[in-house]
Amino acid sequence: MLCSDATILTETPPLRASWSPVGEPARIEITGNRRKAALYATINIATGARCLDQAARWNGASFRDHLRHIRRVWRGWHIILFLDRGSPHTAAASRALAAALDIELRWLPVACPELNPVEDLWRWLKGRILCNHQRDDFADTIHTALDALESLTHHQTRTLAGILSNNFWLPT
Repeated sequence: MLCSDATILTETPPLRASWSPVGEPARIEITGNRRKAALYATINIATGARCLDQAARWNGASFRDHLRHIRRVWRGWHIILFLDRGSPHTAAASRALAAALDIELRWLPVACPELNPVEDLWRWLKGRILCNHQRDDFADTIHTALDALESLTHHQTRTLAGILSNNFWLPT
C-alpha cells in the first residue's frame, strides 16, 4: 500500500517565525517572483521507501509521469495507491494509465488531508527546511527540498509522516 500526494513550491519561502531586536521590525527579503514547481511524493507505508518527482506544473501529464515512475520503482508489485481527489488524479487519462500499469487507485475522503501521511512530510519540509530563507536561485529551493526528502531514512520518513503513530488510521 502506497500513499501519494503533491505540493507546490513557490519562490517566496513559507514564513513561519522570525526575530528582531525589540522595537525593530523583522526584515525578510523576498524577490516578488512567482515561479512555482510541483513535487510529487509516494510513500510505501510498510517500509517508508519513497518515490519522488519534480515537475514544472501540477497537472495530469506530470501526475501520469509520476505514476510511471511509481510502477518502475515497485516493479512486479500489486500496488494500491491512496490519494486525494485532485483533478490530475481523477482525470480519465490518469485513471486509464493507472489501470494499464496495474495500479489500483483508492480515493481518500474529500477534505481530509490528515489521512494522507505525505501531507505531514510536506508540513515538515515547508515548516523546517524551506521556511524563512529566500534562496538565491529557485532551482536551489527545489534541490534543497529533494535533498532533504532523499536524505531521510525509511524510519525517519515513517515517523515524520505519522505512520508509526498509534493513531495512524491504516494498520501496517
